Amino acid sequence: MAKYGFLGLGIMGCPMASNLIKAGHEVVVWNRTPDKCAPLLEKGAAQAQSPAEVVALSSVTFAMVSDPEASLELLFGSGGVLEAIGEGKGYVDCSTIDPHTAIEIGLSITEQDGRFLEAPVSGSRKPAEDGTLIFLCGGNQSLLEEIRPALDVMGKIVHYLGPVGQGARMKLVINMIMGGMITAFAEGLALAEKAGLQTDDLFTVLDEGVLAAPLFRVKGPRMAAGDFAAVFPLRHEQKDMRLALQLGEELTQPLSNAAAVNALFLRALSAGCGNEDFSAVLKAIRTCCRDA
Repeated sequence: MAKYGFLGLGIMGCPMASNLIKAGHEVVVWNRTPDKCAPLLEKGAAQAQSPAEVVALSSVTFAMVSDPEASLELLFGSGGVLEAIGEGKGYVDCSTIDPHTAIEIGLSITEQDGRFLEAPVSGSRKPAEDGTLIFLCGGNQSLLEEIRPALDVMGKIVHYLGPVGQGARMKLVINMIMGGMITAFAEGLALAEKAGLQTDDLFTVLDEGVLAAPLFRVKGPRMAAGDFAAVFPLRHEQKDMRLALQLGEELTQPLSNAAAVNALFLRALSAGCGNEDFSAVLKAIRTCCRDA
């Protein structure tokens, strides 16, 4: 099978790379913190010393890092991707970044005769572990078809949305909606508690009607129990809200609700909740109630 590279072994990248290994693919890995490679080495991965070395050893390299700055550092930093990319080599960025960064990365890759596909994912840690992510792709369609077996190992659905930038735009819209949903849910939970309602009753009634949603079903009991162990860190959701608002400003599209939601995420971030799950926005809502 083809040899794949994987850059970034955090909450999402590690299980994604692990699924490639389980499927029998040869995988070369790198992470800014080298110790994070250890679980994958035990499963049969090889470890490289730099992003450039990963690219040199791989036909196609995947990247999954935290933000636009980290994505650009992978390319332009010392020992970066651009030092080794060349004719025929594929580069697939699965990170959630803004469309301008995606386009800049794509141009940098193709200027050196490489092939580029943006492929941000819809889904958090559990779908990454289960191989049920949804890929939102833009860019080189022939590269997409070439790596479809790998995408099918890591995900359940692959969408091709057009030129580079469209995948990033779709991901920002999706995460903006998700941020609004979890915030509305958290406000409802806080109000129900103050009104003396049983949270289990709230969750049951929600699940019986048109508001039934897997997000509420999974997050509700954990939020009520005060369990905010990170499945999708709050700091990442706030970053995505910020990038969505930036996109709205560029397109002169008012996003009043998203701006209010982002303010609550910023409040939670300043309260030290950045590394907790994004559902910890509930803490900011409760604080607002106490301050009122």
